[in-house]
Amino acid sequence: MPVHTTMKNTIALITVLLLASLATLRAAEPRLNVLLITADDLGYEALDFLGSKVPGVTPNLDKLASQSLNFQHGYVNAAICAPSRSIIATGRYGQNSGLFGFNKMPKEITTVFGTFQKAGFLTGVLGKVSHSTPDPLFKWDFAHDYAELGSGRSPTKYHDYAEEFFARCKKENKPFYFMVNSHDPHRPFYGSGRNLKGEEVPSRIFKPSEMIIPGYVTDLPAVRVEYAHYYDSIRRLDDTVGRVLQALEVSGLADRTLVIFLSDNGSPFPFAKANTYLASNKTPLLFRWPGVTKPGSVDKTHFVSEVDFFPTFMEATGLPIPQGLDGHSFLTLLKGGEQGDRNYVFTQIDYKMGRKPTPMRCVQDDHYGYIFNAWSDGKFKYKNNNEGETFAAMESAAPTNPEIKARVDMFRYRVPQEFYDLKKDPFSTNNLIHVPEYQETIKKYQDRLRRWMVDTHDFCLAAFDVREDPEKLAAAVANYPELKGPIVSDDEKDPSTAPAADDKTSKRKTNRAAKKKLNNVNSEPEIKP
Repeated sequence: MPVHTTMKNTIALITVLLLASLATLRAAEPRLNVLLITADDLGYEALDFLGSKVPGVTPNLDKLASQSLNFQHGYVNAAICAPSRSIIATGRYGQNSGLFGFNKMPKEITTVFGTFQKAGFLTGVLGKVSHSTPDPLFKWDFAHDYAELGSGRSPTKYHDYAEEFFARCKKENKPFYFMVNSHDPHRPFYGSGRNLKGEEVPSRIFKPSEMIIPGYVTDLPAVRVEYAHYYDSIRRLDDTVGRVLQALEVSGLADRTLVIFLSDNGSPFPFAKANTYLASNKTPLLFRWPGVTKPGSVDKTHFVSEVDFFPTFMEATGLPIPQGLDGHSFLTLLKGGEQGDRNYVFTQIDYKMGRKPTPMRCVQDDHYGYIFNAWSDGKFKYKNNNEGETFAAMESAAPTNPEIKARVDMFRYRVPQEFYDLKKDPFSTNNLIHVPEYQETIKKYQDRLRRWMVDTHDFCLAAFDVREDPEKLAAAVANYPELKGPIVSDDEKDPSTAPAADDKTSKRKTNRAAKKKLNNVNSEPEIKP
């Protein structure tokens, strides 16, 4: 045999052995863990690293931001608790999962926690268990809820359970998917007169005089008082985040854990949560991946949203991405790269708590936002349980203040279409839908939204296509798809989360069998929107 042939064979053999050795080493490396921390009703405008004008609110989150990649254009796709968390769980919009309200899965589909569990990951959840588990048959490996967590508002309890979970992962030598859901700053706010069993005192208490009121509501004395209580609860959320990250650090697992932080929707005030405004869907979004994401880096360009989490988590942990997801991985962005077609986001509301639809759709980018309110007919009164003392104060002031009255009427009745210049008007107070010089631009956003509706098989398309005909639009909304699958009930122990007036009949119609089925989930029956 010629010498050169022998050398080629030797080199080939060495190459095969090296590749095999590398593969063995990779297989022996610890798997990447995923720690997903969520806030409940946290508005982006309250965060220092997103431009808050109230200083010193979130020191622990500020520290996390300094260690993370901070997405300036991070969004949730549905600004209400259960539908938002269902999108995280399934990587699908509501029209493709059947989870477009406070309902459980009407059909079997792949979930992120189910996929991780099948791959040998230990799955854990703290707080908001039912809302975070749209599959009523799924059993988390580790689950503790509302009552065990000081009404979901005890940083100490979150720390202790997180410590226990991390210790178990180490003992069983398993990677983990751990979803830690604070119940802060959801109503009732700390100091508002509702004392919750086991809740802790925030590490800082705010004064009404310190508040900077966002422009989507009116700056009134009663509003300042309620916002101060809201900020107290934000501070306690921050305390919880700090304690959970402390437990992670002490466990020795931080270096191989991807940490993500976001809110499930915007703040619990009018024109924010349960709508499709910028204040409804924009969320703080931090990704900390040691050795991969650049500490303190800021992405000011790309739009990413919760529908993309599932495929991103799969690719980051080396697992195959399931078929049928609506989201797309943005792993490239975590590694500092660029990604096309990420300059806008689609958001939606179909049902609040209950069975009466209030369909809304929105497309927005860094300049404009277009909103379609299919339910708005000038008669139907929009209500939700996030109005609080703020909207009561606005209603009281409305009779003697035309500007406030216009805002109150806009919230209650809306108009079928809205269009905002978000650079000039981030709080969406000046509707440009009928301004002549914007009509060509508006048409582009309408077309973009319609293409998304077609691509995602959105049942709201039937209403959108007759939006200029009030009679046909009303008929389309009347024929809106009903919720299927078990219905999530409200938490009867917490009156602040009771359905708004137009949804009360839904509470009486809650199926007892559905409640019984929900008990299969390892959770305290504390359910909140």
